[in-house]
Amino acid sequence: MANITAADVKRLRTSTGAGMMDCKNALVEAEGDFDKAIDILRKKGQKVAAKRADRESTEGVAIAKINDDNTQGVAIVLACETDFVGKNDSFKALANQFADIAMNFDNKEDFLAADFGGMTVAEKLVEQTGVIGEKLDITAFEKIAAPFVGSYIHGNKIASMIGLTSAVDKADVLTKDLAMQAASMGATTLSYKDFDSAFVASETEARIAVIEKENIELGRLGKTLKNVPQYISMSQLTEDVLAKATEDAKAELKAEGKPEQIWDRILPGKLERFISDNTTLDLEQCLLDQEFIKDAKKSVADYVKSYGDVEVADFKTVALG
Repeated sequence: MANITAADVKRLRTSTGAGMMDCKNALVEAEGDFDKAIDILRKKGQKVAAKRADRESTEGVAIAKINDDNTQGVAIVLACETDFVGKNDSFKALANQFADIAMNFDNKEDFLAADFGGMTVAEKLVEQTGVIGEKLDITAFEKIAAPFVGSYIHGNKIASMIGLTSAVDKADVLTKDLAMQAASMGATTLSYKDFDSAFVASETEARIAVIEKENIELGRLGKTLKNVPQYISMSQLTEDVLAKATEDAKAELKAEGKPEQIWDRILPGKLERFISDNTTLDLEQCLLDQEFIKDAKKSVADYVKSYGDVEVADFKTVALG
């Protein structure tokens, strides 16, 4: 039997991240052959991974990395099964190692096939599943490239990246604020202009149905009914629609007996309210159309304009779960 020293165990543990007893047992089984011991640990990881394949990995770490000249960024989620593992420093270190490698690839498939110390990233995930005893997986991978890229990470749970069309003065502040907005408010697209008309029509019908159903219960309870919107996106508010809304507002002011000479002071507020009530989809999902979280009096688009000749080229967000 080969003489297994503490130094041998430490070397294998450093190389693989496996537990001390797992490393010792692997070296004993391999009769001191270091490479064979690594292979034993990998096979053990595969067995554990197979047993846990149907488990849900909803905890872990979300990470965003930006390259040195702020022109590229990558965001990944290294997922595990429990919050206890997700908060472990060695787990976070592994996630950072993965993110460093991910920076060199444009898609998840190539990243998983990349080298990680003599094995692929995918194999490393299997190995660490055996070491940790929980299913590990890369559940999100996003890459972004632009003249200036910045990021924000919220509690290691959500990571957002913003790409700007130019590196304006204080671009780092702008991208951090915008990435914080994306992480906090859950935008899924840049602008209402990106929506497919069929999606908007379907969503409008669904939202109206939900409100009408809620109003039945509110009416039964004698409570104030919710306003049922005609529309949910600026993409639906054509010139004709806005013109009719203006005429309806004038008719309302006339019915209220408001003097016509003060209508011009009241109409902008009413039209603004009409637009706000009928663009709920935009406010929820469109980054540029949302209220800016640091100043609700302005939209995100207005905030971006305050930085001069720059636009948001792209944004990406990854999150646990």
